[in-house]
Amino acid sequence: MASATGIPEQNPSSERRGEDEPLLGRAGDASQQPDKAIQFNLIIGTAVIAQAGIWILTAVVWASVFIHPLILFSAHPLLNSAAFLLIVQAILILQPTHTPKQKKQGANVHAVLNGTGVLAFIAGLVVIEYNKIAHNGEHFKSPHAILGLITYILFVIQALIGLTQYYLPQIYGGEQNAKKIYKYHRMSGYVLLVLAFATIAAATQTGFNKNVLHIQLWAVIAAALLTLAGVLPRIKKQKLGL
Repeated sequence: MASATGIPEQNPSSERRGEDEPLLGRAGDASQQPDKAIQFNLIIGTAVIAQAGIWILTAVVWASVFIHPLILFSAHPLLNSAAFLLIVQAILILQPTHTPKQKKQGANVHAVLNGTGVLAFIAGLVVIEYNKIAHNGEHFKSPHAILGLITYILFVIQALIGLTQYYLPQIYGGEQNAKKIYKYHRMSGYVLLVLAFATIAAATQTGFNKNVLHIQLWAVIAAALLTLAGVLPRIKKQKLGL
């Protein structure tokens, strides 16, 4: 429909559909409802599939650790799996938000969950490095160790950028400039999700896992596919600039 000037008018409902339209599905399928508390975002749409995947993975890791006598190294997989669980929750809690109020609340919860997760990752790194030093082990030699270091570093960078662009936008020259990189922060977050799963899969090939924990590669892959099948369809096209 055109205005008196002949310029097509913007349809507000079309703009809202763009904001609410997930990567797969219809507009509103993965959107927070006005009468629902933010915690329901953790189970909206395909989130239940993601929850199944990440909780199965966490349960597999924790069960494999706790059926053996606990040692210093035990804290490494426990902390890392707990951190990854929190990171996934941080993604799921924020994805469905679409109103300014929801986005603000979602961003705050997202920051707390992500921040706690990254601190747990750092603790996991400290544990494994101390353990390596105590036992004169080799540092960053295996594919898991190399991928793990890269993943740790990228998660820290991701968290720092996320926190500063939202809470300290003046660093980027103002709020509008900070908002311009939101979509890149989101994209890199999903890439990191896949990288983290690759790191966990590589951990199944380490000597300690093969000789002690016995976490199966197929179990990690299955959990990863479930989690991604729940997370990726909820991606909002508009939020990625698509």
